[in-house]
Amino acid sequence: MNRISVIILGIFAVVIASLMGLVIVPNWQFEEMQPVEIVAADGSKAVYPEKLDSWREAPGREVYRGLGCIYCHSQQVRPEGFGADIDRGWGKRRSVPRDYVLQSPPYLGTMRTGPDLANIGIRQPIEEWHLMHLFDPQITSPGSTMPSFKFLFETHAGSEPMTSIGIPAIQLPKAYTEKPTWIVPKKEAMDLVAYLLTLYQKFDLKDVK
Repeated sequence: MNRISVIILGIFAVVIASLMGLVIVPNWQFEEMQPVEIVAADGSKAVYPEKLDSWREAPGREVYRGLGCIYCHSQQVRPEGFGADIDRGWGKRRSVPRDYVLQSPPYLGTMRTGPDLANIGIRQPIEEWHLMHLFDPQITSPGSTMPSFKFLFETHAGSEPMTSIGIPAIQLPKAYTEKPTWIVPKKEAMDLVAYLLTLYQKFDLKDVK
């Protein structure tokens, strides 16, 4: 009986120690971390990271989660010597905790079926590219294994359709379709692209050593 009690106490101690070391203490260390003011070489100032706007960027983050993008893409750049992330151009520096202070939860990811997206807003800053990529990745990235999200768009054949302010009509490449065809993104597509364009870790931080 005494031996069982010792085993139970040992298991309990391991659980408590793990909880303290992996959850409670790190959360306590980072909970006071805040965005910082960055001064560029030209003297201009910016706050990093910025809060997502509630119109498109924040809803777009939910679309990103809902579509399962987090299962195939990471948002963390590993340091040199721990992979080829920087050599691949996925970032100019490693990711640090301050990059994620306004994200709850951060979408760090666990797999890389597709490339890391921590800096996709810098690597691909054009809205139209992202919309075309979402409609059919084969148009922008031949050979990609990413599924198409055509249900996020309306398709129109013939002349350019009328659209609302801020909603583009994009003509598909002639090699993709036999007759003139236009795609018009729905709100979910526009929100998702707005979120993707906010993903960057371009500033040098004192946290990076």
